[in-house]
Amino acid sequence: MRLLIIQPSHYRSPTERVVFKSKRRSVVPLTLPYLAALTPPEWTVRLIDEQLEEIDDTAPVDLVAISCWTLHSVRAYDIAARFRARGVKVVIGGPHAFFYNEEALDHCDAVAIGEAEPIWATLLADAAAGRLQKIYRAEPLENLAGLPMPRYDLLDMRRYGPFRTFTLQSSRGCPFQCDFCSERLYLGGRYRWRPAAEVAEEIRRCGGRNLFFGESNFGGNKPRALELMEAMIPLKVRWSTLWSSHLCLDENFLDLAVRSGVLHVNIGIESIDSATLKAMRKTANKANRYDEMVANLRKRGISFSLNFIFGWDGESPTVFESTLEFLERNKVPAAYFNILTPTKGTKLYEEYLAAGRILDPDSIDRWPGQLCQIRPEQGSPAELEGHIQQMYRRFYSLPSMLRRLPPPLTQANIASWVINWSERRMHGSAQGNNDFDGY
Repeated sequence: MRLLIIQPSHYRSPTERVVFKSKRRSVVPLTLPYLAALTPPEWTVRLIDEQLEEIDDTAPVDLVAISCWTLHSVRAYDIAARFRARGVKVVIGGPHAFFYNEEALDHCDAVAIGEAEPIWATLLADAAAGRLQKIYRAEPLENLAGLPMPRYDLLDMRRYGPFRTFTLQSSRGCPFQCDFCSERLYLGGRYRWRPAAEVAEEIRRCGGRNLFFGESNFGGNKPRALELMEAMIPLKVRWSTLWSSHLCLDENFLDLAVRSGVLHVNIGIESIDSATLKAMRKTANKANRYDEMVANLRKRGISFSLNFIFGWDGESPTVFESTLEFLERNKVPAAYFNILTPTKGTKLYEEYLAAGRILDPDSIDRWPGQLCQIRPEQGSPAELEGHIQQMYRRFYSLPSMLRRLPPPLTQANIASWVINWSERRMHGSAQGNNDFDGY
């Protein structure tokens, strides 16, 4: 049996159905080689990263599996239609299928809902026997011990450049329950982590020195994170991840992170206003200690970026200016400015939908860019988009970069400059459609 696993790209906009492409990308994806590792040996597997290569829809194949986010869903449906037109069965999974499984079923033969491990082998056996079911729904794994090693041998590594970064996953889920976040839902709800020794072995096998832990909260269980960082010290790697702001107040945690090779960390601080954080249920964030948090990172030479969300009810009209002032004063290396978007599955989505405050529910997360999908409490959607565009232009202006960024003499400082030039390039090409998707 021949299996084709596709990670689709996306269209640039609703009106410009041009597929987003790049000649090379630096981050090696995890989903493709990991699904291949879960596949029984009687299947011949081919992997396609559509951002980097074309899809041959005439290739001899018995089953097509497409894993996608909602951003990629329109493109995924078009790909599925091409294969189904010649009688090839198609299954769709990933975060999009978790929240939009009924919609996805209109465009494929089966949907895989939830984590792949409990259902993947059964799905493939049913496909081979000609008894493919419509829905395969997984119960979350109790623990993450014993996961297989990704099949990186099936990827053309030349497409990921000489300084490629391998994506790993050492945990799933998040211990926090922020009203606006849907990640914890499709990642199994509760926070679980892999044994440190198994993660270290995967690092050895991938053979890469640059790593990205693609997970919601690397430090969701601090003792487990400390154990993993200790295991990484002899591996001599450079790694990046996401973790919560309160960990930046733990100097022992940060010191061990430096010893283990941390390069860059992304932190969701969301707002500099305590009242807004309380409304978000972002209780772990302490706005009155943000200056201390940033100082702890900077004195250790850790490159970092901060995530913000704007458009929350009760937010001061001065929040845009005060946020930029905070970033400049603290010489923050990089920041991402996001518009509050109620995503399907969250409590926030149900509240905004019931209140008639979502402009077009079907468009949420469907297209790239910082697009306002709600009726904000203050101002219009276009005005909120304008504020975000202006923040990007000001923060990533050359004078701001020169004021904030240290000389690019260390790997961490180089990483900060690379992020700034990338964001500067993106906001400069946004034009009217506010397209901040990565290049």
